[in-house]
Amino acid sequence: MTLTELRYIVALAQEQHFGRAAERCHVSQPTLSIAVKKLEEELGVLFERGKQKILPTPLGEKIVSMAARVLEQAAAIKDVADADKDQLEGPIALGTLSTIGPYLLPQFIPLLQETTNKLSLYVEEGSTAELAGKLRSGDLDAILVTAPFAEADVVTQPLFDEPFMLLLPTDHRLANKIRIEATDLDPHELLLLGEGDSLRDQILAAFPHLDPKAESGAGVRTFTQGATLETLRHMVASKLGVTILPQTAAEAPLYAPNLLTTRAFADPAPKRSLVLAWRVSFPRHKAIDLLRKAIQASSSAYWNYNTAHSQEAPGVMVENRNW
Repeated sequence: MTLTELRYIVALAQEQHFGRAAERCHVSQPTLSIAVKKLEEELGVLFERGKQKILPTPLGEKIVSMAARVLEQAAAIKDVADADKDQLEGPIALGTLSTIGPYLLPQFIPLLQETTNKLSLYVEEGSTAELAGKLRSGDLDAILVTAPFAEADVVTQPLFDEPFMLLLPTDHRLANKIRIEATDLDPHELLLLGEGDSLRDQILAAFPHLDPKAESGAGVRTFTQGATLETLRHMVASKLGVTILPQTAAEAPLYAPNLLTTRAFADPAPKRSLVLAWRVSFPRHKAIDLLRKAIQASSSAYWNYNTAHSQEAPGVMVENRNW
């Protein structure tokens, strides 16, 4: 058996689909299928082939779990080998949530490029669980997620708090208010992502009276099936409701002036906390530090709302209308 074959079965167990597992491993589906079959001839039947899903057998679950630990150790070995290299030279693989990446990446990637031309960034989106697994296995070097986040042998560093804001049409009744109270929200016109989304859970935790699962909760309108924050923005632009978004997403320029507006919530304003996480064994601390400073320096949420940020010079310069 090889590390590549172990990587294939871990991906297959997580994706439960040959095509998605092959895409994740950057190989063709026949290549992955042949490798898994070869490993099964050596070890025994590892997967049940159903019409809808590919599920590990009891033996497969044990071997996949052991394979995941082997891959983590292999990633640690690579980290040690990389320790003597220039920490700012070469690629760094960053994982991020889909509710963070599209809005922060355009801000801090140009800043990284201006700061160093030796560091290249590879970016991948996924859920928190997916990103955590790829971080442990070494597929990702660092991940940008929201708190709370805790994993064994992973360092987590807070970046900044980002407030939630109400996005609404400019002619909406609440556009006349400077600050929005929780009681101002009509759950029947509020648009949110579907159940299971971490951002939805954070918003409902901040506004428990909107949670349809709560005793007094009312049914908010939700969108699943590939919905994104941009879907919600388009719905609001079409005057089909209002939505609650993190500041970077709410203020992202997209539409003509005077079509949409944002309103802050009254204190204590609800917010989410962004964190950067990486393996304890990852040796390129200077690259992580440069990434952290670029993210913070390019975010207005960091400068406007995070009163506890470090007073040291960020090490990079950026134009910011809020300075």
